[in-house]
Amino acid sequence: MEHILLETMLRHMEKKEVLDDSQNGFTKGKSCLTNLVAFYDRVTVLGSVLGPALFNIFVGNMDSGIECTLSKFADDTKLCGVVDMLEGRNAIQRDLDRLERWAHVNHMKFNKAKCKLLQMALGNPKQKYRLGRECIESSPEEKDLGVLGDKKLNVRRQCVPAAQKTNCILGCIKRGVTSRLRKVILSLYSALVRPHLEYCVQLRGSQYKKDVELLE
Repeated sequence: MEHILLETMLRHMEKKEVLDDSQNGFTKGKSCLTNLVAFYDRVTVLGSVLGPALFNIFVGNMDSGIECTLSKFADDTKLCGVVDMLEGRNAIQRDLDRLERWAHVNHMKFNKAKCKLLQMALGNPKQKYRLGRECIESSPEEKDLGVLGDKKLNVRRQCVPAAQKTNCILGCIKRGVTSRLRKVILSLYSALVRPHLEYCVQLRGSQYKKDVELLE
């Protein structure tokens, strides 16, 4: 019954354009990759079938009045703006104030301990920002939807943990699986190893020879 209701809701939401383009989570045709690519190009609710769709509706108006770029993936939210001019820096703070007011009106709270400030590009004025009464801590690098990136938008460091994780999985396969049939090994590789190597590869890429060699 929930599946039937969910399909009806999704069709209605798509027809009436209930969800804006900034939401990538639990949305048909979108994923972690589309969220990351869309966001960096411009610079979960679990437990039931209906939960994700209802949550998307609930946070659908979070973008109202936002001046900068807001990007959402389920309950993960990113805000970015151009800071070369004072007005741009002020716009970011105004948007943070709007988000704080939205949370208060909707009886929600941002996890401010997890809110980080990633100040990109050379010559960044290193403006201080606050969410509510609390200053947002600046960070040299952050993991965004599983992809590690720094202030230079360099996501190459993602290659190292990906290689480490896949080597660990390959070791478990070697120790725990007695069969060496090609069909068995390829099936295990495709299901357990390859997803870690290819996760958001379109975003991070492998532009350097040593990264390609590491992953191979």
